[in-house]
This record gives sequence, C-alpha cells and structure tokens, in this order.
Amino acid sequence: MADHEPAADPGGHPTVSSDDEALILVDEHDQEIGYLSKGQCHAADGILHRAFSVFLFDARGRLLIQKRGRDKRLWPLYWSNSCCSHPRRGESMTIATGRRLREELGMTAALEFLYKFTYQASFGDAGAEHELCWVYIGLANTPVRANNTEIEDWRFVSPEELDRLMNRQAQLFTPWFKLEWAQLRSEFQDRIDHLVTAGQRLTG
Repeated sequence: MADHEPAADPGGHPTVSSDDEALILVDEHDQEIGYLSKGQCHAADGILHRAFSVFLFDARGRLLIQKRGRDKRLWPLYWSNSCCSHPRRGESMTIATGRRLREELGMTAALEFLYKFTYQASFGDAGAEHELCWVYIGLANTPVRANNTEIEDWRFVSPEELDRLMNRQAQLFTPWFKLEWAQLRSEFQDRIDHLVTAGQRLTG
C-alpha cells in the first residue's frame, strides 16, 4: 500500500473506546435482547451484537480507507473501510455513527443506509467479531483529522485500485470490509454513483 497519505494530526488523541462499554445484543432479526461489554462480545467466537460500517466517498469517487490502530485487539494494522464501530447501550444508529465519525476521523457526514447483514470472523486466540452490521455510504466533504489512537494511517483510493488490491493482497484487509465491498460493487454501484454525482455538484 505505497504512496499513501500519513495519518493527520500526529500530536495525539484521547482513547475513545473501551472494552468496558456496553454494546447491544441482538437476535438474527436485529431485535434487542440484552447488553454486554465490548470485551465479552468479542471473546471466543463472539456474541451477536449490533454494529455499523461507513463508506465515505469524495467527489472523485474515491473511497476513504483506514489502517486500524496497532493497539486494536482484533485485526490491528489491517486496512478497513472509512469507519466502523458499534452503537452503545441506549444509542440510536444516527447518534452512534455521528459520534464515531467525529471520534475517529474528526468528520461530519450525512449518511445513507444501504443494507444490514450478519457475519462472524475469528482472529486467532484474540477473539472474534460476530455482528449484525448496518452499512452506510456518505460524502467525505470535510477534512480528515484522524485520531491516531484508533487509526494508524489512511488514504483515498479509487474503486478500481481497491478491487486490484483486494484481489492481489486480500490478506491486508479486514474480513467485514471485503464482504461489504463485494456487495457494494455488485448491488449498490448505482447508489454510489448517485452520491458521487451529488458531491460533484456541490464542489463544482
């Protein structure tokens, strides 16, 4: 992944997530069934909980991707989508996604919901993700100010380049990112194109 942009604002940021925060447990129909700490949700094979993934595109159609922080419990230093996290107990998705965009990227964005899906992926003995994940797209129309306790690096990449990288170096990317990107490319390209066109009008 050469020729990338360095993470912004290297002066340091406070930690904004903890294994003690309470996440929302759900059943396969996305109905809330309880709450559990993030640490417990990610232990062993994982316990199904609600999550979200955000894909931010610029007016050139490039996707903002990030390399996860080196201190992450799961998939540290892997490249992933623009932002992903969990709503906490009592949080709506609107509140949670807005909070996390500010905490990780120092950004605000209007988001469009696309779909939700369930997946499970293990990361050796460190634990696993088992999530019912809501997937969103939005415009990256404010500067990136990456939180370097969460993000090691970031860059904008064209869809074609990302396709090539995932085909040649799939091991560099998080499992949920690969699943989501494949579905975005196969089922939602028209929604992405519409979003990018709107961004071009705004910047033109």
